[in-house]
Amino acid sequence: MFSFFGFFLTVTCCYGFIVPPLPPSSVIGYGVGVNAPKGGYNLLEFSQPRFSSVGKRSSFALFANDFYAQLGISRSASESEIKSGFRKMARKWHPDVNDTPEAKEEFQKINRAYEVLSDPSTRQRYDQFGEAGVASSAAGGGYGGQGMEVDLGDIFDSFFGGGGGGRGGPGGGGRQRQRGPVAGDDLRFDLEVDFQTAVFGGEEKVRIRHLEKCETCTGTGVKPGSQVRTCGTCGGSGVVMAVTRTPLGNFQTQQTCSSCRGTGQTVDEYCGTCSGQGLVQKTKQVKISIPAGVEDGNKLRVRGEGDAGPKGGPAGDLYIFLKVKPDTRFRREGPEIYSDVNVSYFDAILGASVKVPVVDGEVEIKVPPGTQPKQVMRIKGKGAPRLGNAQQRGDHYVTVNVEIPKNVSEKERKLVEELRDIKK
Repeated sequence: MFSFFGFFLTVTCCYGFIVPPLPPSSVIGYGVGVNAPKGGYNLLEFSQPRFSSVGKRSSFALFANDFYAQLGISRSASESEIKSGFRKMARKWHPDVNDTPEAKEEFQKINRAYEVLSDPSTRQRYDQFGEAGVASSAAGGGYGGQGMEVDLGDIFDSFFGGGGGGRGGPGGGGRQRQRGPVAGDDLRFDLEVDFQTAVFGGEEKVRIRHLEKCETCTGTGVKPGSQVRTCGTCGGSGVVMAVTRTPLGNFQTQQTCSSCRGTGQTVDEYCGTCSGQGLVQKTKQVKISIPAGVEDGNKLRVRGEGDAGPKGGPAGDLYIFLKVKPDTRFRREGPEIYSDVNVSYFDAILGASVKVPVVDGEVEIKVPPGTQPKQVMRIKGKGAPRLGNAQQRGDHYVTVNVEIPKNVSEKERKLVEELRDIKK
């Protein structure tokens, strides 16, 4: 049965704090790796590949939400289109009318999307910085408490074509935003390495752009000498009470204080260097250690080289996505390496010693008499080092290609014919 009371709690209650714009969000996907010392690397395997062009900084999130897509609207949508999109999605996903397991989570997402996009200031920050620009305005606590304002009559009209009955009261379970230090974002960098470096390891230098603590304000976001005071409007709570009108009555709700933007404090003047963020973009050269045995698609983590954390929080990590350049001489599958060698049909018949290129030089192998075309020969211990144990190497497999000449001399023809006659 449709729960009017629960529905009112969901769409009317809000708790929240908004702070100056934060840097772009970039959270890496789930990974499994071995712990490495600070500044060292971790080799990770991810559940799915990520996206970014080689050598370019990319800010991205595994759970990054496209708020426009969640409401089914374009980025140029008007306020009325945003509201219409929210009503449509609320009608589809509200847990009181949708009993699928994912309904609660989806309704949380569209609430959050509407909260951000319905407010011009948070929408502007979202468009400029992505989800991290409005991260501190996020709320939680069930599928209510998302800090939004909406005319409940519009929602009920969507469900029933008119008003409904019953009354609700304030409630919700939204949580307050974090005011303390926040961990910095992780960054991604795509790096192309040659075949030899991937096999035996090496060192590469890359230049990245990341966020560092603003030296002017020491990361506070406040102009030196400027006063920070408790907000007189909300008394430092970051929220104020407001009344939402509905067809069924008025509901008292909490809203973000517009005077302090939810921080509970007012600042005379923000830092001009970082625009109040406490962080600035800088370019830095980072040395990357490539372990022996890596393959195309492997990821490395360099600890502490991501974006600095807001309000003195720890820096994020830098993730290196590896792309291995092909080598025309070799093919590789894990620690095993494959190549071809051409021998004449005389050597295939009579046997011979031939030199074969391997990843660390050249070795001589014996082609036994009677070797067949496409016969594979193994060179033990001449493959790539095993990842995580460079002392152990795979094998090198050589496929023998027997060359049959298209044209032979008269003397060669007679000799071959004699051989044929002998075999009869």
